[in-house]
Amino acid sequence: MPEAKVAIELTVNGRRVRAEVEARMLLVEFIREAIDLPGTHIGCDTSFCGACTVLLNGRSAKSCTLFAVQADGGELLTVEGLASEGGLHPLQQAFAAHHGLQCGFCTPGMLLSSLQLLQKHSDPDEQQIRKAIAGNCCRCTGYQNIFRAIAAAAKMMKPNESEV
Repeated sequence: MPEAKVAIELTVNGRRVRAEVEARMLLVEFIREAIDLPGTHIGCDTSFCGACTVLLNGRSAKSCTLFAVQADGGELLTVEGLASEGGLHPLQQAFAAHHGLQCGFCTPGMLLSSLQLLQKHSDPDEQQIRKAIAGNCCRCTGYQNIFRAIAAAAKMMKPNESEV
């Protein structure tokens, strides 16, 4: 017997989305398959790697551990929502400029975990950066360039104090 569908409605990257999903559909599957945003990666299916990290209601969440119905009524930001008007977000620019990525598999989750950090702390120290991305695993970079990229993005995102 097919499972009954549940109606959900949420805002994804600033756009209202309505869908009917199986109650057991994972949020990562909804993002990738139902609304065709493949930037959120499926890595370990255990929440260890953080490749599936998104921001749900402004807080980082591992979308492989949540059901899509749990996001009903919420606001979801995926990596596709970072760039605006065709321009890269300062985090994306900094990761590219400071070689904060190699294979790129972990990058979407790293970017969103970093965004949450920078929204709370405009000038984080290395310890705050380390803590913020502790739930994201990178097997390529050795992390040093990621730390540099996040610190550089913080400077890029700081309001110009001379205009105040």
